[in-house]
Amino acid sequence: MPNKRRLRLAPPSPESSDYEVGYGRPPKASQFVTGRSGNPKGRPKGARNKRPGPHEERLKEIVIDEAYRTIKVTEGNRQITIPMAKAVVRALAVNAARGQLRSQQAFAKLLTETERARRELTDRLFDAALDYKLKWEQELERRERLGITGPAPLPHPDDVRLNFLTSEVIFIGPLIKQQKVEWDRLHDLVEQADRELDSLTAQSKKTRSKSYRASLEEEIAELRRLRGLLVERVGEPSQRRRE
Repeated sequence: MPNKRRLRLAPPSPESSDYEVGYGRPPKASQFVTGRSGNPKGRPKGARNKRPGPHEERLKEIVIDEAYRTIKVTEGNRQITIPMAKAVVRALAVNAARGQLRSQQAFAKLLTETERARRELTDRLFDAALDYKLKWEQELERRERLGITGPAPLPHPDDVRLNFLTSEVIFIGPLIKQQKVEWDRLHDLVEQADRELDSLTAQSKKTRSKSYRASLEEEIAELRRLRGLLVERVGEPSQRRRE
């Protein structure tokens, strides 16, 4: 028979004999050691209280954090969660509507400054888009006149639509190379759908089976629906540029 091994257990230490383990009194072996961090890789103690570096703008970060911290507000008979900034502006607008003169003045000033900043940004975008469109149109005309080729611009000037009444800029084509690749893939799917629609339509006209014709018409309708979704995103294949 195999020899039985005897395990020798160390006697308990003197201090453990009078230490009772229970609620709020975990075993000493699993307690945190004094002076040793329980999270050595965490944020250093007092890091938020240190002087910011020369390029840090900690106050702005605090303001942004507070502005977009969500709070619960009462709207009618229910509570909704909105950012702090939105709640402040909403309260200001409500007080202005109630006739408080200071709130009216503050809200009018805020609205005027916001609309002016928005208008300036719109005008800058419109001017930049117009300059881009004119320069590339001249360059493409020069290439065609001289019979030379070159890399196609992205976005293409024909895909930049400008509204001179509203200063609105609309891009109807891809803006970057990766997007151009995706648009080409989707245009391929539209052209593939057109070929399948022609084939299914021809089969529907030839068959004498009413049930088969009904099945083909359902397939045609679904394929046309999917094609419409693709065209809404990238336009008709006739508008495709193959540079």
